[in-house]
Amino acid sequence: MHGTNLKGEDSMTTNNHEEYPIQKTCCPCGQHQSPSEITRRGFLQGMGGAALLGTALTGLTWSGLSAAERNSETGPKRRPLVVKPILMYSTPKRLHQKSWRTWGGIQTQQQAEQEISRIKRELNDLSDKADFPVEFLPPAGIKESTDLSGLSDLDKADVFLIYAAGAGGRTKTFNKLAEQGKDIIFFCRHKSGPVYLWYENVSPSYLRQRTDTLAVKELDDGDVVVDNQDEILWRLRALCGLRNTMGTRIIAIGRAGAWAQPKGVKMTDLVRDKWQFDMQDIPYEELGRLIKEARADDAAVRRARQRAEAYLKAPGNTLETQRQFVDNAFLLEQVFRGIMKKADCQAITVSGCMGTIMPIAETSACLALSLLNDNGYMAFCESDFVVIPSGVLLANISGRPMFLNDPTYPHDGVITLAHCTAPRRMNGQELEPVRILTHYESDYGAAPKVEMSKGQTVTNIVPDFASKRWVGLLGEIIDVPFMEICRSQIDISFTCNSKTLAERMPGFHWMTCYGDYMREVGYALKKVGIEWENLTESETV
Repeated sequence: MHGTNLKGEDSMTTNNHEEYPIQKTCCPCGQHQSPSEITRRGFLQGMGGAALLGTALTGLTWSGLSAAERNSETGPKRRPLVVKPILMYSTPKRLHQKSWRTWGGIQTQQQAEQEISRIKRELNDLSDKADFPVEFLPPAGIKESTDLSGLSDLDKADVFLIYAAGAGGRTKTFNKLAEQGKDIIFFCRHKSGPVYLWYENVSPSYLRQRTDTLAVKELDDGDVVVDNQDEILWRLRALCGLRNTMGTRIIAIGRAGAWAQPKGVKMTDLVRDKWQFDMQDIPYEELGRLIKEARADDAAVRRARQRAEAYLKAPGNTLETQRQFVDNAFLLEQVFRGIMKKADCQAITVSGCMGTIMPIAETSACLALSLLNDNGYMAFCESDFVVIPSGVLLANISGRPMFLNDPTYPHDGVITLAHCTAPRRMNGQELEPVRILTHYESDYGAAPKVEMSKGQTVTNIVPDFASKRWVGLLGEIIDVPFMEICRSQIDISFTCNSKTLAERMPGFHWMTCYGDYMREVGYALKKVGIEWENLTESETV
């Protein structure tokens, strides 16, 4: 096996692309559709950032990146979801021999003020429990006669959390709130406090507008919570993930593409339209120049070696490839971080990672991507924008790194998922043990075999090529085998019928994450118009 040290002394017989032909995917048969070329059109402003052109980044220098790289060991944090709690209530006056009040336990101003205090206590508890960034603005009370111009912080909010105690479902005041274009969650009380009017009428009066079918846009029965604070929390977690995903800026080494896509459709256009991603290309010529400059930087080389040494000395880690490949991977990771810092983003993907990058980086990209994921960035191989949005969304929902993988054929309630790159900090905190091997197909470079935890529950997302229907599957890791396939491997068990999974799973690549986030993913997807099919809720064997 050939190898090259960090300073670039080449021990290979040749370093051209003919010896390392371009292969863009781990497709078992080697036949696949080439990634579509990125278009140069603009796109609408995303909720997570300004609208920019998806263009090639050029003119970068290592001297301009190195300082940024040294100050970017960990990735940026998720932006907090800003929530405006609003109590809707009425204070009716008694009328002789007439019905003068509606249902509900809040009928006076004093009762409304007591309810605001109750809401504040509950929100404090939610804030303490939240495992995602959230900011609750001061609760406000509104009545039919309330002038919304007096609520100065409505524009700051991402979400209106409506405590629907009173005021009918078709009031002018509420209609003005709905016209703000914010996400809305309704909360109704049954037994958690004074009963609310909307516990009775949220469906017939508002959602169905006195008809037999859903009659409002953007809202449905999934946006209604009764009593349960945890039901509020997971919906906010989903919306936090969605808000942080929209408008994501991502570096595409080589170019942005797709493993496959419908005829006549460019996946990159779909991603821009649906997710408003800003995809910034880095040509391989640019990357090669930056790596060469980094190799000439003694301080950068020394730092990469020191970091690699510390990594390999950690308990539970074993080296089963050439050490030079590992050193080169740490330098490559430093270059990647410098690029992301310069571009003000936290996501990166690599096209041509099955070959093109190897003679340029003199290692594989696998370990470098694993390191980035463990440090809070989002790093994906293969530049497959069929699956990448699902990884960005799930990472922003969970706060945990993603395992992009190749699925196999389901049988007997089991399926194998594998890839040559995987994060180690799968639960978002502790590092799993790892064996550092070569990348499997090339038998070259440095790739992690992460020994994931047996018994761990995992969320699996299976996106379709047309970005219309995503399938979800909850599983449990039952084995961590070592077959002659991509290095990081898990066998997961599932409860749905194996034939049903085989028939219903679309696309190719899957995205896998520790934990159960099935509800959150489905809730977020309805906001962007993608169907969510939860196979875990289908029939069992």
